[in-house]
Amino acid sequence: MSQMMPTGEALVDESAVRLEPPPPVSAAYRRYALWVLLGIYVVNFLDRQVINILAEPIKNDLHLLDWQVGLLSGFAFGLVYTLLGFPLARAADRGNRVWIIAACLTAWSGFTAVCGLAQNFVQLVGARAGVGIGEAGCTPTSHALIADYTPKEKRASALAFYSMGTPIGSLLGLAIGGFLADYFGWRIAFVVAAVPGLALAILALFTLKEPRRLIAASAAKVTDGMATFSETVRYLSKHKAYWYLAWGAGIRAFLGYAAATFVPSFLYRSHGPEIVALAHHFHMRPQTFVGVSLGLIAGSAGTLGSWLGGQIADRWGKKDLRVYGSIPAISVVLALPFSLMIYTTSSAALAISLTAVTGLLGTLWYGPVYSAAQGMVPPKMRAMSASLMLFVINFLGLVMGAVCTGALADVLNKSLHLGPAEGLRWALIITVVVGVVSALLFWAARGRVREEMVS
Repeated sequence: MSQMMPTGEALVDESAVRLEPPPPVSAAYRRYALWVLLGIYVVNFLDRQVINILAEPIKNDLHLLDWQVGLLSGFAFGLVYTLLGFPLARAADRGNRVWIIAACLTAWSGFTAVCGLAQNFVQLVGARAGVGIGEAGCTPTSHALIADYTPKEKRASALAFYSMGTPIGSLLGLAIGGFLADYFGWRIAFVVAAVPGLALAILALFTLKEPRRLIAASAAKVTDGMATFSETVRYLSKHKAYWYLAWGAGIRAFLGYAAATFVPSFLYRSHGPEIVALAHHFHMRPQTFVGVSLGLIAGSAGTLGSWLGGQIADRWGKKDLRVYGSIPAISVVLALPFSLMIYTTSSAALAISLTAVTGLLGTLWYGPVYSAAQGMVPPKMRAMSASLMLFVINFLGLVMGAVCTGALADVLNKSLHLGPAEGLRWALIITVVVGVVSALLFWAARGRVREEMVS
């Protein structure tokens, strides 16, 4: 990354940024704000991920290939989402973050509803890109707010609490989307998924506080002005642990988005008769059963994993900051055999059950990694620091994960004549094996994180 840094920029004096102003809000208000932001992030992922449970009916209705499904799930949404993250993070570091969150929430909810009106692949790509435009302003802005609301010693657990929105939103997207698709069609599922965001936008606008006004006097002692993009990148160029964590999390996200997009389709294709039998046993339709079972099992475990990762990082991080790298690294290694078993077992029930283990282990990294990203920079760089990390994570995970896995499945299907089910199975297995590289990157970050934390 060093070749990207312009010359002549003044570096931030790290000795000046260690004196951080106290939290500007009460503990009670901080808890309320975290719950509101969690709700927003739940809707963020619900609207983002609901397409995964709808992939098979959309594919059949619009006559799509797997690479097109992957493009809809990740690339079309993720490319816009990733590129807009920087200007919106810049706005968040300078402007009113509450207004930005409310405006973005309104925009992505509206485009989610538009997805249900699409009549062909191109229209659906455009609508998904619109969802990405809105959602790009959510996470960097929320991370910066949480970091300002929360004292340093509780930051990992606060960011992990917020990150629980990923598994909870995915849970609700799978469960609600599967039910609505079975009984009302995939178009209605998109429209219903859009409704909660509009209500939350109003709640956020009128009840969340912009803490900059509350800490202006204290903040003036710590830093003057907001950092530019080049200042932030130049500053972080000397923090190798930051980039190890970012690239490790990006590869981890590649696995996560590939699985989130294609595991429902994998279950239908590889275990169709058993899925029908299990659904009948529980008096459900097949798509409802897959959505509810994956949502409850993997989503609940993922929620627990996110919370647990933050708690461990805050507790053990007081004694040794290297835990910010070791927790993610160990979780990758532990998850490997269980992930492979999901794609190789002959039992659909066992495959679905094992998503509890991979769901828990797959979210342990949220709190440690995101907290480290905030702790390696001064307050004026927080939104941009989060945006830079999310750029790497979302480019590898959201933009590339699903579309590359879908394209690989198509290639294996056609070149080796494996068929749609086996082609997808081997594509998912290959992604799991390659993803072990993330453990090496997290472990490399472990060796440097103590020296690079500044706040």
